[in-house]
Amino acid sequence: MKVKTILVSQPEPKIENSPYFDLQKKQKVKIDFRPFIHVEGVASKEIRLQKVDLNNYSAIILTSRNAVDHFFRVAEEMRFKVPDALKYFCQSEAVAFYLQKYVVYRKRKIYVGKRTFNELTPLIKKYKDERFLLPSTDKLKPEVPSILNELGINWKRATFYKTVISDLSDLADVSYDILVFFSPSGIDSLFHNFPDFKQNDTRIAVFGNTTIKAVESRGLRVDISAPTPETPSMTMALEKYIEKANARKR
Repeated sequence: MKVKTILVSQPEPKIENSPYFDLQKKQKVKIDFRPFIHVEGVASKEIRLQKVDLNNYSAIILTSRNAVDHFFRVAEEMRFKVPDALKYFCQSEAVAFYLQKYVVYRKRKIYVGKRTFNELTPLIKKYKDERFLLPSTDKLKPEVPSILNELGINWKRATFYKTVISDLSDLADVSYDILVFFSPSGIDSLFHNFPDFKQNDTRIAVFGNTTIKAVESRGLRVDISAPTPETPSMTMALEKYIEKANARKR
């Protein structure tokens, strides 16, 4: 079936040269963006109940931009002056670059991984005598604590923000040819909002193996997946599928 409409379960990109906008123009399809989940900060009093005293840590492990935002939010709420000597261990360059929103980059001790959490571990191991804090979401991947425990370092996890299901009730009577998901939480949100959802002719595009498993566990069909060697990004996977699907109707 021909593809005319796509719903991406993420916020609309803020950059003008997003590949989604290029895809929309090139393939003449309509792409809407709607977050199926959103992040809410945990109040500082709740974090105190987790027995977290920011004075006790000499290094922070940051896995996402959300972690950056909520660490500095909590520090401000607790009236904690972030020391210049604090070490920042960032999972990726994107996270490290985002730190510039809060600190003077060249004056801080920032250590950057390549992309995955596992690639950050050699840097953490190099500074194993530090006292590490991991400000995280309530939906933290189980491999992260396992990896940190294996390193034998002094570390503590604290939930600084939570992943919350968004209200999608206004989409009840709207249909799309393709739904795009990036996490199991997005699939949970779909069924929380629409318990009787039936896939029928709707194509489902997913990013990552855990999301594929979440889709299949709900009895749904995965039609488009990324990353693959041929299509490392979601937009590339969508374009490849759309070109085939729409060509049949020409």
